[in-house]
Amino acid sequence: MSQNEFMREALTEAYTGIRAGDGGPFGSVIVKDGQIVGRGHNRVLLQRDPTCHGEMEAIRDACKTLGTHDLTGCDLYTTAEPCPMCLGGILWANIARVFYGCNRSDTNEIGFRDEKFYQCLQGDASLLERSECDRESCLELFQEYANASPERY
Repeated sequence: MSQNEFMREALTEAYTGIRAGDGGPFGSVIVKDGQIVGRGHNRVLLQRDPTCHGEMEAIRDACKTLGTHDLTGCDLYTTAEPCPMCLGGILWANIARVFYGCNRSDTNEIGFRDEKFYQCLQGDASLLERSECDRESCLELFQEYANASPERY
């Protein structure tokens, strides 16, 4: 399949979601070795869960399909530029290439508030109060984990 054909599959996911009332116009597919291994569309309203973005749903599906948390070698096709949360998921999954249709401005034009998150990431402290709490106890937890030599991801 071509890049445009993979994007059409992402569009199909998005149309399925919006026509069912599941959430916004966001659909994604994950491709490995020329095959779709994960699909997802926005299910925020359906699941009543703000993390159920199309990209996150596709990542979950691909991980289940491939039996791994590591999606190295996979590409993601999505109908809109990933928000910061989805970008984080993409990076954690080791996906190195993302193809998107609409950009941040397009998303903003239809009423989504991604810009707020970009402001926070750029250091705007007025959007979210953050403070350190009981660091010593948490460091003990981290030390126990480090001493156990678990698999890192």
